[in-house]
Amino acid sequence: MQEKMEASLSVLIMSLASSAVMAMGLAPDPQTGQTSKDKNMARFNIDLLVVLQQKTKGNLSSDEAQFLDNLINDLQMKFVSI
Repeated sequence: MQEKMEASLSVLIMSLASSAVMAMGLAPDPQTGQTSKDKNMARFNIDLLVVLQQKTKGNLSSDEAQFLDNLINDLQMKFVSI
């Protein structure tokens, strides 16, 4: 029996980040095991994280805000390098 996943902000953030990493070709798609690059999709997922950051500003704990900021910065640096 599969465990029920709990919906949370960190799960949402990591889902978008994982999608961005896969779209940059830095991780394989878990369903196919293949890596492929789709820069438009990578940018879209990073932009979604930025929108989330802007819309939740002032409503996150300091740890959540720092985590999101660091993650966005890391993804943006990776995107520039591809």
